[in-house]
Amino acid sequence: MSRPLLEVRELVVSYRRRGVARRALFNVSLSIGAGEAYGLVGESGCGKSTLALAVLGQLPAAGRLESGVVKLADETLDSGRQKHPRTAAALVPQDPGSALNPGMRVGEQVAEVYRYQQALSWRDSYGRALELFRRLALQQPEELLRRYPHQLSGGQQQRIAIALALAAEPTLLILDEPTTGLDATVQAEIVDLIGELRSKMSGATLLISHNLGLVARLCDRVGVLYAGRLVEEGEARDLFRDPRHPYTAGLLRALPRLGANKRDSRLEPIKGSLPPLGALVKGCVYAERCPLVQDVCGKVDPPALPAGSGRFSRCHFEEAVPLMRRGQSPSPEAPAPPPSPAVLPLLEARQLEKAFGSVRGRVRAVDKVSLVVSQGEVLGLVGESGSGKTTLAKLLVGLLEPDAGEILLFGERTSGRLEKRTRASLRAIQMVFQNPDTTLNPSWTVGAILRRAIRRLDPGRVDRGAGAEALAAAVQLRPQQLRARPRELSGGQRQRGAIGRAFAGSPQLIVCDEPVSSLDVSVQAAILNLLVDIQQERQASYLFISHDLAVVRYVADRIAVMYLGAVVETGSADDVFRPPHHPYTEALLSSALVLGGEPKPAVRMRGSPASRGATEGCRFHPRCPRKLGSICETTPPPWQRGAEGHEICCHIPIDQLRIQQEVQAG
Repeated sequence: MSRPLLEVRELVVSYRRRGVARRALFNVSLSIGAGEAYGLVGESGCGKSTLALAVLGQLPAAGRLESGVVKLADETLDSGRQKHPRTAAALVPQDPGSALNPGMRVGEQVAEVYRYQQALSWRDSYGRALELFRRLALQQPEELLRRYPHQLSGGQQQRIAIALALAAEPTLLILDEPTTGLDATVQAEIVDLIGELRSKMSGATLLISHNLGLVARLCDRVGVLYAGRLVEEGEARDLFRDPRHPYTAGLLRALPRLGANKRDSRLEPIKGSLPPLGALVKGCVYAERCPLVQDVCGKVDPPALPAGSGRFSRCHFEEAVPLMRRGQSPSPEAPAPPPSPAVLPLLEARQLEKAFGSVRGRVRAVDKVSLVVSQGEVLGLVGESGSGKTTLAKLLVGLLEPDAGEILLFGERTSGRLEKRTRASLRAIQMVFQNPDTTLNPSWTVGAILRRAIRRLDPGRVDRGAGAEALAAAVQLRPQQLRARPRELSGGQRQRGAIGRAFAGSPQLIVCDEPVSSLDVSVQAAILNLLVDIQQERQASYLFISHDLAVVRYVADRIAVMYLGAVVETGSADDVFRPPHHPYTEALLSSALVLGGEPKPAVRMRGSPASRGATEGCRFHPRCPRKLGSICETTPPPWQRGAEGHEICCHIPIDQLRIQQEVQAG
């Protein structure tokens, strides 16, 4: 490694709560060299963001750097001085909206950094901002300078947040979950951008993420943080290929692989949970969750033992970690039989349409969409943000009324308005949202939330307390957690409560809108296992919306791909994930960040999504990497049927698509 730009030595950080100091970091040491990217991974609550704030010298008022040293370039930060004398590091936060002022144009915000840090005039600072926008490959940079944050897409907001950080010309660039919540294609663009910036930067990069595929793609070295301790460190390629701490191996085993599916394997979440903040644990801090635990683990805290060239692991039995079973375990239950073609579809949408805005600026969010969900089936719905997935979901559950088309439940037409649906229809379809924090009443206990759902959806049930306990048991919540309010539970536990509430009326269809996108890989694995178990036990059906293609591939029986309000491909999960694909599906799949093997060349789309309704012919043609010519611009593409119900809406013959894409895949 080159000369370290960042050195963290024996860092101890605590937070004072109710007059008691609780340690969040325990003697953490690491270093990052010039031009190097270091990845920091671990579950939520393990101390990753605390370490970043300590490096920045921006711990909150309750935080204290008790001991240790942070040396950044030629500046030293220790318990005697907890603020950097100048801006030596810059942070790109997880939520770019929190870094951007909603009342200022983004050009003004970036120019302001140049003006105050380099004493440039407004004219020169705007020129530097424009130059930076071009460097970050932002399209139409002159126009973007004049826009407000709410007028930008998620990917554009993230690029502007990166621009704000780079304008300070930092020695260290800290990226805190820079792609969480972004579509696969936008993630790939941000990854490309960060890779290009790394090649041009002389500074160091600290990447904090629970996306192991992202860390493997971008980082030279990786540190694994658990309960405030750095338990493993090494070269990224070696660490992910051959982990030497049971916690690292557990994270990798919990991750759904792009080719895995629920019928062949079962995800392996890490049992238990992190110890409470500041807990003083005797022996190894991971012992209670470790499958390799022995008597010595509960008595002696393991030191940082060498685990190969440039590597260490805090495990007494690091040589036994490679013997742990890799990958997902075989499914303990026989696969559920596929839905019989003779069975009446549970839900059918026919030519649904929904538009927003005025007559002049009307946006067609859902444009003549038809789909079918059979009983006991999981239909995955994928596509970029703005493709219409969530709008379609809200139409199906009655939160929005369609402008045209019809919805059939068990073959009978049901009202598009929630208030006009029968109680049976309301019980039949429920929804699990992405963020349980915004859907669970913060003033009520989980038990009260479940009892209310039973009263509304199953009024004939007398013993609602027993019903709430049964729901809690079904979603693996402990009885004492029924007395807790949502804020007192972890993110995974809150999502379990939201799933339990959705099943209060024994619904036939659950619409899941990004139910695991913000969860750690281990919690995500537990929730996915839970959904699969409930599906098999109750023969429930799901419409499963997600931008994580590996997750969709794991849970879905069939998949529908949406682009600009329309479905462009449908078929079994097996068929959609192997050639031939619609060119849009091909671009989505090539953008997925997955572990294992060498990264393959990505198929990049041109430009950004076209204005809805402004495109004649194929709506994808302005961005299509396989565009044929004028026929794509003037003539709507036909639906082509492949094997076993696989359908693609494209002018290119299916056999030709297969040959092109198999060659591309190598």
